[in-house]
Order: sequence, then structure tokens, then C-alpha cells
Amino acid sequence: MLSQIPSKLDIVTSHLRIQDYLKKTPVLFSEEINDQIGADVIFKCENLQKIGAFKARGGINAALSLRKDDLQKGLCTHSSGNHAQAIALAAKLLGTRAYIVMPHTAPKPKINGVKKLDAEIIFCEPTLQAREDGVEKVVEKTGAVFIHPFDNYDVIAGQATAAKEILEENTELDYIFAPVGGGGLLSGTALSAKYFGKNTKVIGCEPEGAADAILSFKSGKVEKAPFVKTIADGLLTNLSEKTLEIIRNGVEDILTVSDEEILEAMKIMMDNLKIVIEPSSAVPLAVLLKNKERFAGKKIAIIISGGNVDLESFGLKI
Repeated sequence: MLSQIPSKLDIVTSHLRIQDYLKKTPVLFSEEINDQIGADVIFKCENLQKIGAFKARGGINAALSLRKDDLQKGLCTHSSGNHAQAIALAAKLLGTRAYIVMPHTAPKPKINGVKKLDAEIIFCEPTLQAREDGVEKVVEKTGAVFIHPFDNYDVIAGQATAAKEILEENTELDYIFAPVGGGGLLSGTALSAKYFGKNTKVIGCEPEGAADAILSFKSGKVEKAPFVKTIADGLLTNLSEKTLEIIRNGVEDILTVSDEEILEAMKIMMDNLKIVIEPSSAVPLAVLLKNKERFAGKKIAIIISGGNVDLESFGLKI
């Protein structure tokens, strides 16, 4: 497993390692969105990835990086959803057990996704301490290997492959926009922009209701959000020391948006791209819409991070 910031070779190797297990997700565009923003925008559809989120990349890469004897003991993590499904999928693909510590408040589609992959769920209170305590107990009991959702260089290298795929087919991009929670996707995107881009800059996108990354980005130390209340449930986590270091060295800026702006962007994407996305995925477009004068005329890629939306939370019954 990687013990330092992933190199270009590490990301290339990770991409080769996981490619037989994952989809190369499509890139979409909308003339209507381009006209509304005044820029050339493409969307990398990780909502169409296995488990419906980019997290599959990092989870599977980290699992495949383990020694066989460690892998046989099983995999363990804590997650409110998409990383939980990623580790459950990795375990199923590799023929081992998965133990997932999830807050009981996790969205139903994400809980159901973990169950469908035959992982064992251990529910806990919705606090970081409860999640970490739950993992500690599982590891003590089973010997399973803990794969952190983002504070893990193999996970980061796996997440970097999404931006790598974008840049291989779109060599003249000015910017890549990515949402930021714990920072695994954003830090991986920053590394790929550095290694595979041609002066491509990276913008982190965060909800105002979980605005810790922007504070950490400015202060240089891991900060907590002054308050946490947002519909973007996939972006509630603080950065880690690993992700913060990469983000401060490789990201141009972090910009925030309100829940109202997220909902409007979500509607625009569904209307024009005809795809299902979760609120966290709409944050980058919301940032672009809010700051369209700054990015007018630029070539921009947005990573759609996932599509595991809880429709019942929007009053829709299925």
C-alpha cells in the first residue's frame, strides 16, 4: 500500500489495476447549459459508475493493493453511503467479507445498496467518534482491514483516475470542478491535473452548510465547519491531513454555495442531461452558475460524483 502522496506512476498503475472491475464512465454536455453559463462545460458521469458513485474507484484500488492474506480477513470501513458501497463491492468482487459501520441516519438507498452486496452493516450514532469506535470493535473482533474513506493514499490514487480519464480525452481543459467532503476526490483530481493536464486548474466545490474545507484551505490546518446543515449528505466530512496537504498544493480555490443554489443546479442537470444525480453532485454546477463571470469562455469539466439520491427526502415515493 502507498505510504506517500501518489506519483504519476502510482495513478497510472492504479488505473490499470482497477480497469477490469469498473466502468469507463461517459462524458456528457448540454448546449443549453453552455449557453446559460457562457462556457464550454462537460460532465464526467460517475453517477453511472458501479455502485452509482466515483467511490468505487478508490475502494477497489485500495482493496486490490492489499496482500492476499490480509484480504482474506475481510474489509472494514465507516461511511454514510457511497464508500460503504464501494468497500462492499470490492469485498464481493474479491471473495471476502465486508463489515460496514454506518450511521443509522444514512440515506436509505445507500443502506440498501450495501445490503444488496451482502455486507454486514453495524449501525451507529451519526458522529465521527461513534463511527471510529464501531470500526475499532469490528477490527478487534474479526481482524478485518480498515480502509478509510479518504485518508488513504491508495484510495486517493483510485479517485484520481476519474480526472485522468477526462484529461486523456480532453487535453485543453482550463478547469476541473469537483465536490469536496473528506477530499479524496478533490485531492486525486488535483494530482491528475498536475500529472496529466496542460495547465488545467482545479476548483473545489462545497456546500455552505458544511464549509470546513474552505476554512482548512485558508488556514493550513484541518478545521471543522462552524455549522453542519445541508442537503449534500455526501459532503459532510472534514478533510484529513493527507487530503489537505495535496489540496493546498494543487487546488486553485474552494468556492461555496447554498442549498437553494444546489437544488437549482440539480434541477438544471436533470432537465438538460436527463440523468439522476444526488445533491452533492450538483454542487460544482451550482458553483459555476454562481461564478459564471469568472469562468466565462473557459473549457471546464465537472465531475458528477454520484447518483444515489434518496427520492423520499424530496417527497417522492417509489
